[in-house]
Amino acid sequence: MKKTLVLVALLLCSVFTYAQKFACVDSDYILSNMPEYKQAQKELEDVSLQWQKEIENKLAEVDKMYKSYQAEALLLPEQLKSKKENEIVAAEKEAKNLQKQRFGNEGDLSKKRSELIKPIQDRIYNAIEKIAQEKNYAMVFDKGSGATILYVEGKTDISDLVLAELGYKVNGNNSSKR
Repeated sequence: MKKTLVLVALLLCSVFTYAQKFACVDSDYILSNMPEYKQAQKELEDVSLQWQKEIENKLAEVDKMYKSYQAEALLLPEQLKSKKENEIVAAEKEAKNLQKQRFGNEGDLSKKRSELIKPIQDRIYNAIEKIAQEKNYAMVFDKGSGATILYVEGKTDISDLVLAELGYKVNGNNSSKR
């Protein structure tokens, strides 16, 4: 459905903008050639692993509490059993809340990703905008991970120009040009 809408929009645009110039970029290619993006990805991975270990340790504590409770349960009075059960439930709830806080939709990892990646995306956008204005492109499409374009003429791909604008040495081996 999304691809169909994009194709219809492209056809309408081509009818109304007969003399307009179009270009595309491959955002995956651009990002893969940016060391600071790779560094940001590494930092995100490291933080994610650290937080995952923290959660696993909390869940291991809960498991240990539960096994200890099971071993003692027959000998404990009802009041103490209830207290231990509540402690286990509270510890498990705390671990689950920490997991949600770290990895939820608006959790710490999402915020960290935004903090690290958004400035890189802004730089790329600004470079694309500058090149598009200099070269009088009416539209620049991203044929990266979304693959919303079915066919792109190789000479319209300005990914190497964007990397050069960002100050990176390009090897001209954009895989999308093969």
